[in-house]
Amino acid sequence: MVENTHQYLLEKGIKPSVQRLAIMDYLLCNRCHPTADEIFNSLYPSMPTLSKTTVYNTLKLFVDKGAAISIDIDGKNARFDGYTLPHAHFMCKWCGCIHDFPLEHLSFVDSKYTEELEITDVFIYLKGYCKQCKEELIHTI
Repeated sequence: MVENTHQYLLEKGIKPSVQRLAIMDYLLCNRCHPTADEIFNSLYPSMPTLSKTTVYNTLKLFVDKGAAISIDIDGKNARFDGYTLPHAHFMCKWCGCIHDFPLEHLSFVDSKYTEELEITDVFIYLKGYCKQCKEELIHTI
């Protein structure tokens, strides 16, 4: 977890501003994989000078500099994640919630390939039913 958001942005080559700090803090504190609109709607009441354009541009900058990742798991909206270490994502097909999924649960890369290749990005999306929705579906059948 990031201890100091200001320092984290500087380390990523991003000049901290009030808006950038607020957006990064939101990503780090809200692990719900929000869309740009969700971030804007959450921050706007306390930052009335914030614009949607600023949120979109800031998220693009964060992704470009490696401070956040963009995930396209639902096929509708880009979602954003402030946790940038390699991991997969699971999306419930019923309620739409998205959870981080540790890669150690998946053994998909043969070591002979990792000796020949340098893997820089991994995007793995799993879909199914979360525990709560699975239980609800069982009771409706």
